[in-house]
Amino acid sequence: MDGRSFEQVVHDVLEELPQWAIDRIHNLRVIVEERPTRDQDPEGGGLLGLYDGIPLHERGPDYCAELPDTVYVFRQPHLEMDLPEDELREEIRRTVLHELAHYFGMDDDHLDEIGWG
Repeated sequence: MDGRSFEQVVHDVLEELPQWAIDRIHNLRVIVEERPTRDQDPEGGGLLGLYDGIPLHERGPDYCAELPDTVYVFRQPHLEMDLPEDELREEIRRTVLHELAHYFGMDDDHLDEIGWG
């Protein structure tokens, strides 16, 4: 899948979010990168996505003038899974939703419990 098509899948996932989620998203950007940096994935474990920021539930009254939180979606690790296109699209969707769940304050244990891990 080329970069443009990959970005379109990410865009489509964001467009399909329920209205309650859209209404709560503030100061967040979603970026597609080819690969994580060494700082993002020190062990080189094929990281698919990453949330970097202050989750909504941790933002207090002094939260202002902050740089946007970022959801990173990494293209090459997804492609290296060598999935058929429909399964690749679903894996991209799962990654975006997983990282957005971190933005909303859900940790990995909770995501595993609900099947988003």
